[in-house]
Amino acid sequence: MQTSAIIVAAGRGTRLGGDIPKQFQMLQGRPVLAHTVSAFQRHPRVSQVIVVAHPDDSDLLAACLGSGDATIVHGGATRDLSVQAGLAALPEDTGHVLIHDAARPLVSARIIDDVLDALAGHPGAAPALAVTDALWRGDGGKVVAPHPRDGLFRAQTPQGFHLDAIRAAHAAHPGGAADDVEVALAHGLDVAIVRGDEDNLKLTFPGDFTRAERLLRGNTMDIRTGNGFDVHRFGPGDHVTLCGIAIPHGRGLQGHSDADVGMHALTDAIYGALAQGDIGQHFPPSDPQWKGAASHIFLTHAAGLARDMGFTLTHADVTLICEEPKIGPHAAEMKGELARIMGIDATRVSVKATTSERLGFAGRKEGIAAIATATLVQT
Repeated sequence: MQTSAIIVAAGRGTRLGGDIPKQFQMLQGRPVLAHTVSAFQRHPRVSQVIVVAHPDDSDLLAACLGSGDATIVHGGATRDLSVQAGLAALPEDTGHVLIHDAARPLVSARIIDDVLDALAGHPGAAPALAVTDALWRGDGGKVVAPHPRDGLFRAQTPQGFHLDAIRAAHAAHPGGAADDVEVALAHGLDVAIVRGDEDNLKLTFPGDFTRAERLLRGNTMDIRTGNGFDVHRFGPGDHVTLCGIAIPHGRGLQGHSDADVGMHALTDAIYGALAQGDIGQHFPPSDPQWKGAASHIFLTHAAGLARDMGFTLTHADVTLICEEPKIGPHAAEMKGELARIMGIDATRVSVKATTSERLGFAGRKEGIAAIATATLVQT
C-alpha cells in the first residue's frame, strides 16, 4: 500500500516577519521547506511527496527543491483548499496520506512511523503532546479563572489518514478548520493520538528559528580558534598605545591607524576564527577615514560580528614581543580594557610579553610585534 505525504506550504507566515514566507527562509544553511521535504523523502515508508505551494512562489520553490524532490501543486486561499488540492493530486493507488506543515522541519522518523503504525487500526492518527502546564482563562490582561488541563493535548503534524476517508471528510466539511483532525472529527472519523515530540516545533516566531538551529546542531559545539599577527615600527612620538593603553615612551609606533599592534593582532584573530578576512578587508587602509583611527573601532566591530554570527568569545590571548617598553606594569590594565571593548569578563583575557633575546627587528628595538589567539564557541 502506497503512502504519500502532503506538505502544506502555501501560507504567508506573516507572524514571523521577513521578506519571504517562513518556509523559504534559511535554517542551518538550507531553506526550511528543504529540511521538511527531506524528512519525508528519506523515510523508507513514504513513496511520494507533494508540496502544496502558493502560485507566486515558483522561483522560491525552484531555488529550494532539487529536480524530482517533490511534486508541486498550487494551493488555495485557505488551508482547507490547499489540502484538498494536494489530496486531489494523489494517485489512486495511495492508501495512506500524511499531511504535514511545511514549518515543522524537525519531524522525526519515529513520529512518521508511529502515525503510520496507528493507521493499521484507525482511519486517522496524529501526534500530540499532553498539556502539562497550568492553564488559565484570561481577559483584559488578567487571569479570570483556572482551566482544567486533564485530557488536553497540543496538536502536531504529520496527521495521517486513510486516503478515501479524509477525502470524504474534506468534501463534506464547510471549511475553516484549524487542521485536518478537526475535519476528520466533524465527519465522525476515529483519530488515534500518538506520542509527539517537543523538538517537532512549528516555526512561528523568530525565537523558534534560534531553537531549531540549536536542535539541528544537536549537542555538539562549534568551537573556532583564530590567530593574528601584527608588526609596527618605531618612529617619532612620546608614547605607544598597546592593547588600548597609552604608555609613555621615547618613540611612538607608526601605522595608518593608531598602530596598536596588540589590538590589531587580536582583532585579526577574531576575524580569522570567523573566517571573515582581516582588518584590511573591513577597514581598508586606502580609505582616508581610517587614518589615525583608534583601534578599539576595529576590535569592537570584530567582537560584534562574532555575536551576530551566534558565537561567544570565550578566551583571548595576546603576546607582545618587544625589548621596550616594559609591559608587565600595564598588563592588568590592558586586560581590563580589552575585556571592556569585547564585552567579556577580564578573567577570559590574557596579556603577556616576551623579548626576542635581542634577535631580529624586535631585538634591535626597531619595532614591536604581537601574536594573538581568540577562541569562539557557538552552542
